Amino acid sequence: MEGFDYSKIEEHKIYDILRPLGKFVNRTQYKIEYIGTENIPAEGGFILASNHMCALDPLFIAIGMKKRQLHFMGKKELFENKMIRWFLSTVNGFPIVRGGADSEAMNYAIRIVKEGKILGIFPEGTRSKDHKPAKAKSGVAVIAKEAHSDILPVSIYSSDDMKKHTKLTIRFGNIIRFEELGLNDDSTRTEIKDAAAFVMDKIIELWEMGHCE
Repeated sequence: MEGFDYSKIEEHKIYDILRPLGKFVNRTQYKIEYIGTENIPAEGGFILASNHMCALDPLFIAIGMKKRQLHFMGKKELFENKMIRWFLSTVNGFPIVRGGADSEAMNYAIRIVKEGKILGIFPEGTRSKDHKPAKAKSGVAVIAKEAHSDILPVSIYSSDDMKKHTKLTIRFGNIIRFEELGLNDDSTRTEIKDAAAFVMDKIIELWEMGHCE
């Protein structure tokens, strides 16, 4: 996409500087409980896959990851404004054309993982209108296949349809090893779809746990 530099992958100091602001937004808007943060690998590249509830989901997840930065993709329309593009880029966001073949963005996503960083992705491809996990698209498995990546499943749960000042539970599951996906360099389209569905099933299992009592 014009205006975004796909040639290099960086992690910016401003990301860490803005963490306190993100925590403040979280506290004022929602009551968030994080479960399973010990499952976040301390090093190495992998994919973090979560269900998608609202526009603030990357922020919700990132604040729970105290020691590592998260890279995430967003629809290209968000990056058309210069100021918004600058801000999203400095917090590791990058644009992708939804519903189409965007090889430049996909290659960038694969490189993020191969270079030892964390790629955040919402397998559903868009926000859920009823706030319940939906069917996964193939993208998460395509990237995993090309990067030979493990996947960390995450669920965002709300019992109040994401209304402000209500409780959210963000649950980090056990890492899914690449070998569990049943993928290889010669995987068929059906096998890739099955792998994406497998990842989404793990996310749904976490989501169905609901809030901690």
